[in-house]
Amino acid sequence: MATVEKMPMLAEGYEKLQLTVRQLKTVERPQVIDAIEEARAHGDLSENAEYHAAKERQGQIESQIADIEDRLSRAMVIDPTTLSGDKVVFGATVHLLDENDKKIVYQIVGETEADARIGRISYNSPLGRALISRSVGDEVEFSAPSGDRYFEIAAVEFK
Repeated sequence: MATVEKMPMLAEGYEKLQLTVRQLKTVERPQVIDAIEEARAHGDLSENAEYHAAKERQGQIESQIADIEDRLSRAMVIDPTTLSGDKVVFGATVHLLDENDKKIVYQIVGETEADARIGRISYNSPLGRALISRSVGDEVEFSAPSGDRYFEIAAVEFK
């Protein structure tokens, strides 16, 4: 029997996915249905570019809705404030020191919430996988596109 893989995510990411699927269902889906009806009114569907574009967009919207609903059904919402300890786990905010003792801070989040520009990395990213289960004081090595990188875990917090 197949098992369904749970997707850990923060409450913020779960709410964002819910908002996106609601937007697709209540705004974009009705708009594309109206566009299909309007294009149908123009007659011959075999050479009707507007009709074919609207039908293609409808397929994209339905695919997005199905994908997001699948993610929501498998979601395992985690509140980092309920966690504690000195090991890196999902939701932890990790303070790192690089080879030059430069401080870098990342929060370990779900795939849909990851954005390295704001300090959020996926637990499935190379660095995220290298950090999970490590403790304060551990040295971490991982392969990045720019080459091998080394960090020391300076602190782990849950906020």
